[in-house]
Amino acid sequence: MRPPGTRVPSIVQTVRFLRDPGRLLEGMHRRHGPVFALRFLGFPPEVFVTTIELAEKVYGLDASGGRAGELRRRFLEPVVGKNSLLCLDHDPWQRHRKVLTPPLRARAIASYADEIAEIAIAEVDRIPLGRPVALRDHMQAVTLEVMLRLVFGIRDGAHLERLRVLLPALMEVGGSNVLMMTPEGIRRRLETSRIARSLRFLPSTRFANVRDEVDALLFAEIERRRSEPAGEATDVLARLLDARDEAGEPLSDQELRDELITMLEAGHETTATGLAWTFERLLRNPGVLARLREEIETGESQEYLEATVKEALRSRPVIWDAPRLVDEPLDLGGHRVEPGWFAAPLIALIHRDPAHYPDPDAFRPERFLGEEAARSAKAWMPFGGGRRYCVGAQLALLEMRVILRETLLRLDLEAVEQAPERARMKHVTLVPARNATAVATLRKRVTVPPA
Repeated sequence: MRPPGTRVPSIVQTVRFLRDPGRLLEGMHRRHGPVFALRFLGFPPEVFVTTIELAEKVYGLDASGGRAGELRRRFLEPVVGKNSLLCLDHDPWQRHRKVLTPPLRARAIASYADEIAEIAIAEVDRIPLGRPVALRDHMQAVTLEVMLRLVFGIRDGAHLERLRVLLPALMEVGGSNVLMMTPEGIRRRLETSRIARSLRFLPSTRFANVRDEVDALLFAEIERRRSEPAGEATDVLARLLDARDEAGEPLSDQELRDELITMLEAGHETTATGLAWTFERLLRNPGVLARLREEIETGESQEYLEATVKEALRSRPVIWDAPRLVDEPLDLGGHRVEPGWFAAPLIALIHRDPAHYPDPDAFRPERFLGEEAARSAKAWMPFGGGRRYCVGAQLALLEMRVILRETLLRLDLEAVEQAPERARMKHVTLVPARNATAVATLRKRVTVPPA
């Protein structure tokens, strides 16, 4: 039996999703249960599942017959490149994953905490006081600086300044709906046509120009770093330059470029958005905020801080699904998913399953403490699951803990509107509709315990 769905044309389903993804997906879930299908313009059907048990069946495809890179390639390859971990499948993916994992393990990045704190403090000091500000914008500035200094390892002042401008522009233009929905063949012709490239108003021209300038800077940095002794450098690029695959081969310059941009794509805006949602939830749950402040200011533990970050990512996941292209027929809850279709755990609704998260609308970090922790952890998947679990998850979690801590030590924050901010689609993420707008004032007494 095929999964239930809607008979409206794919273009209507696409428009409804782009306008209000939460309303469409929740409506389909109420109407059809834990398995349902949608069809977006230009794509095969996508079958969504909303329980952890069904999600694990989809993630199980990673070991046998599913391709997570196929759909991402359509959207992300123009930005991240064909060698990106996000776009690869099977053996090429396995090779890159083994090279990228060691530099991003929790132990490898633990030493980054102090510099992340330094970057966060500098940006917090720039937040205007006494008037509404979009906290997401400031969080993006912090996470971009972390990427530039701790992942890319760029110290040249001129290069830093230029990349601070170019990289957000690359993400913004490259992630526009116009470019993402342009068929691949047409997009490539526009990027290579001399006539099209002369038309600066075209999104494809703006994107290609920014990408070319970014690439020139990154290839120059990679060449410089290859020609100089590594010394005591601990940034991710330095570690990747030393890394070798199972055959003893290093990543090529193009592969390094693509993976650097991949880490930017996967870890810059997403981490900033996770922080924005955390502040949005805290400002509407004063009891949680008070307990968190108490823990931070005593400096005795990070237990509640870690639980708060997990609960924020549960209640407001940044990525809405984790699709796999199905190569062989797949049974999901008695429904047949055909080869060539997509199957996707719907993270936002799995995180609201009452079987694992009683009273799912409540913002309650205690879910991840004590006796509840195991049940909550089982269905927690803001970074995906299976073999394709996000390789940069530990860096993202470290950033969120450190940045949240340094911000709350220095600022009191008040929501401009008490009504919760709804989610809206931006590129492939779910962001707060008002970018976590708040009014900041300095803390009257700032006691800064050691991190």
